Amino acid sequence: MFDSPKAHQRLGTFAWMMAWSGLVAGQLHALSRHATADGKADLQLPLTRAWAEPAARALRPLLTWADPDLVYLTYGKIWLPVFAAFTLCAFVVHQRRRPVGFEKWAWRLALTAYVWATLAVVADYWTQWGARPNAFFDAAFLITVPGLLLTLTGSTVLGIALLRRRMRPRTPAWLLVMAIPLALAITQVTSMGSAALPVMFAFGILGRHIARERAHAPLPGDPVRGADAVPSGANPFDATREFDATRERSI
Repeated sequence: MFDSPKAHQRLGTFAWMMAWSGLVAGQLHALSRHATADGKADLQLPLTRAWAEPAARALRPLLTWADPDLVYLTYGKIWLPVFAAFTLCAFVVHQRRRPVGFEKWAWRLALTAYVWATLAVVADYWTQWGARPNAFFDAAFLITVPGLLLTLTGSTVLGIALLRRRMRPRTPAWLLVMAIPLALAITQVTSMGSAALPVMFAFGILGRHIARERAHAPLPGDPVRGADAVPSGANPFDATREFDATRERSI
């Protein structure tokens, strides 16, 4: 899976698509939570209430097709492909960058966190199939919270490491660096699951760059044609090489 350029491109596309899916479907999940007994308290936050109440009225058929708990648990299952997508893309980017030193340890922390968070999503929602949460739901929360905290912390450390090594594009690195303050701001508006949106879009953007790479990269020694051509033999994710800024087009 991680050795084929075609597989890299497909995983990159998957991460980009799932980032947008998480942005949209995640809000359906948040709206469905507000209809549950425990989730009604979220509407006490002014920013949440400002958008959630009119959105719930407009999207009523999507939120009232079953018992509120069942709707909430069903929409929660969307987080598994979303988290799996950015986790797989993170492994692809890690493989292509050849990390050393501090970045190497930052990747180890971040990848561990992403795998943990993905497994936590499975424990949270894919063990729930009835109209009411079973006893494991509360226990799974004890797995989810450390996983989310580790994801935000690991992403911040990784973002700092990527900025230090001048990765291109810089937007994903900045999203990772700002993961904690962005997550705090997001949770003032919507549900906790959306707190990972900065990480989703960081790897979604990187995945899009991978997906747009040319199928046949130039061989070493081939002439570069035009300012937008990829330098010969260049790995866009390899920060160990320096190229002329006028010829650099990617990471």
